[in-house]
Amino acid sequence: MQSATPSPFELLLVDRAALVEAELRRVLSTAPLLGELARPAHLMAAARHGVLNGGKRLRPFLVIESAALFDVDAATSRRVAAALECVHCYSLIHDDLPAMDDDDLRRGQPTVHKAFDEATAILAGDGLLTLAFDLLADEALGVSPKQQLALVSALARAAGFGGMVGGQALDLAAEKDAPDESGIIALQAMKTGALIRFGCEAGAILGGGSTEDRERLHAFGAAIGLAFQLADDILDITADGATMGKKTGKDAAAGKATLAGLHGIDWARQQLAGLVNQAESLLEPYGERGAVLKAAARFVAERKS
Repeated sequence: MQSATPSPFELLLVDRAALVEAELRRVLSTAPLLGELARPAHLMAAARHGVLNGGKRLRPFLVIESAALFDVDAATSRRVAAALECVHCYSLIHDDLPAMDDDDLRRGQPTVHKAFDEATAILAGDGLLTLAFDLLADEALGVSPKQQLALVSALARAAGFGGMVGGQALDLAAEKDAPDESGIIALQAMKTGALIRFGCEAGAILGGGSTEDRERLHAFGAAIGLAFQLADDILDITADGATMGKKTGKDAAAGKATLAGLHGIDWARQQLAGLVNQAESLLEPYGERGAVLKAAARFVAERKS
């Protein structure tokens, strides 16, 4: 929570998170789907531990609200939102492993490899990544094959070598060889920004938006993705572990270069303000319909955890 009394936006964020979590609980049950022989109970328990453990569900929120710009059916956007969250949570499970970021806590709870074991954590992440594309390819999604193909392609690229996975590789390499400013920006645009950009662009794909709509929402996602990372860098320096639900100060301890560390917190906060203005201006063509996404941009920049 950002304040003692939640704002209307925070209440909306909680509401959308609850809808997405209900969908995630449904798709992460132990009951096998058509074509599956079985779903091992311990593996599904590990997957649920890594997914159903709170969190703001910002990326799914962006799918739902970007789709709302085009009057997309809520059940359809929730399913795509759940697919995106499966990819995000798989990445967190794997990032927490000893060979990666080596974290014991995630959202105030033991990470999956601590609550279960490393092999189970790896397999749970593998299963979540695969499930995401199952959800997008399922004809029950209720959109055209062309739209499904666009969603699958966009998410695969956002999650893959040129997106989140590539960004994580660059992040690990940065512990040994600190990148310059352009390298930091590229790393963060891939590791953190790629899935956020997909979350925004997915609404235009689902809504049959124009190429301009897709490009506009992609640019909006790029702006708030960078803002999200800048805010995260500031919190890693200024916040305490209890507030964040995970260790803080890890970037500096690991020798990782960040924009906030390179230029200072005051500079980072000025950049945040500029990114919010940029994000809001990109939504002007949507008028009042863009109000919720504008609020999301401000929330990303001002969050305290």
